Amino acid sequence: MDHQWIFDARYNLNRTTALAAWQAGELIKQGAIGRVLQVVNLAPHRLAKTTRPDWFFDKSCYGGILTDIGSHQVEQFLTYADVTDATINFSRVENFNNSDKPGLEDFGEISMTGDNGASFYTRVDWFTPEGQATWGDGRTIIIGTAGNIECRKYNDIARQAPASKLFLTNNQKEQEIDCLGQSSFPYFGQLILDVINRTETAMTQEHVFKAAELSMRAQQIADQNNQA
Repeated sequence: MDHQWIFDARYNLNRTTALAAWQAGELIKQGAIGRVLQVVNLAPHRLAKTTRPDWFFDKSCYGGILTDIGSHQVEQFLTYADVTDATINFSRVENFNNSDKPGLEDFGEISMTGDNGASFYTRVDWFTPEGQATWGDGRTIIIGTAGNIECRKYNDIARQAPASKLFLTNNQKEQEIDCLGQSSFPYFGQLILDVINRTETAMTQEHVFKAAELSMRAQQIADQNNQA
């Protein structure tokens, strides 16, 4: 089972294919907002209950919402804030609205503090309303010492869907950047070269294991709290 979550972090489809999320990382590397102090990730998903296979509602199969959806969010925190380890301050999981599926966790949240002092909060859930044009209004807010970034990863409510927008504010300017269709997904080229050359350019093994470890530890803490 552990290998599933490691795979999930290694081939993270959130940061590497959400174009605004990728561009945010590039801007941070360039120093556009200074040192990152906090990352906030909001990750709602549409449940589409009637289309899901049975294993989707079996926690022994999917591992819990924090090791599932949450692993993507933890990986982004490690990347954006240049964090190599973190302390979990708080984690929580609930089944608020699906009593007919007792194995499902439809809500989860995590708070962490990185080893460099950066803070992190994420909320993950299965509550995207049916009226929304896309499966989830995923957003990331990154606060730095010299500016901030907001990513609207998949849609821009009531304006555009699909969409991949980035909003940058720093000491020089404020700017809206349309990222949709503007990237050749360089991560995957890097990954292919890593496989061929046995290198770690796209993502290091240490990074992969830490993202997996932290999301699973957060899930464990939340589970223990619910059993207390």
